[in-house]
Amino acid sequence: MQRLYIKTTAFFLIIVVLYFFFTYDFEVHDKHSVTVTKEQQLLHQIKKEASKYEEAPEDAYIDRVWKKTPGREGRKVNLKESYEKMKEQGVYDTDLIVYDTVAPEIHLDDLPASPIYRGHPDKNMVSLLINVSWGEEHIPSMLQTLKDHQVKATFFIEGQWAANNKDEVKMIAEQEHIIGNHAFNHPDMAKMTDQQIKEQIEKTNDILKAITGETPTWFAPPSGSYNDQVVTIAHDMKMQTILWTVDTIDWQNPSVSVMMDRVMTNTHPGATILMHPTNTIVQGLDRLIDSLKEEEYKVGTIEQLLQESR
Repeated sequence: MQRLYIKTTAFFLIIVVLYFFFTYDFEVHDKHSVTVTKEQQLLHQIKKEASKYEEAPEDAYIDRVWKKTPGREGRKVNLKESYEKMKEQGVYDTDLIVYDTVAPEIHLDDLPASPIYRGHPDKNMVSLLINVSWGEEHIPSMLQTLKDHQVKATFFIEGQWAANNKDEVKMIAEQEHIIGNHAFNHPDMAKMTDQQIKEQIEKTNDILKAITGETPTWFAPPSGSYNDQVVTIAHDMKMQTILWTVDTIDWQNPSVSVMMDRVMTNTHPGATILMHPTNTIVQGLDRLIDSLKEEEYKVGTIEQLLQESR
């Protein structure tokens, strides 16, 4: 009888132990299943929504009106990194999406000779183009305003002016603005022979390199006068020909308010804004940069404007 009691008790204890063991295991497994399900749902939602936020890259192209136009990087959702960030927060949040960039197949340098008027029309950036062949007295003040705003501009400098104003050219270079070529003595380049065109560009490049140590890769024809030969010769010299889409017409000495209205009315994403070292610009540059930033435009060099980055 005692043996039967012991066996019954032992059997009962085994049943109890097994019950608790399997119950505990089930609960742990069940909780784990719930956790996996939530994570799977999060990853599934990221995959499902990804196409809404992805954009294909755009190749550089030659527009019928605006000529050579830079491409734009595309973006693709990085599923793994987006998932990890959202999992850490425990919620689906579009602000936590991580993107990979996708480069275009055709770049600006792949295109044949053609002038450039603007950046990509969807890029919320503008560039200040400052053509310099006179007005040296205004350079220090303009540089100070640009420095105060932490803005870099592109100065297209005439060779003859540069030879006579080396200190000003050095100041521009030392403040890390882009320096471009504006021909030697402000000729009408559309009326010149191929040899004359080449001499205008080469002579100015030599002068600017002697002062700054760097050879310009950007060329702005004086008064915007050019023909196919001008652009082709510059292209063969590894230079891009730059024009503009917005003109301050500051050389007519307008009031600051007239200049401001003209610029802000016509500015657009990818705009190139032409100006010179004039009293109007000295008086209005601070206000102009503030207004551009208030409209949520970034202000960068021609090099930055034409980059494929978003």
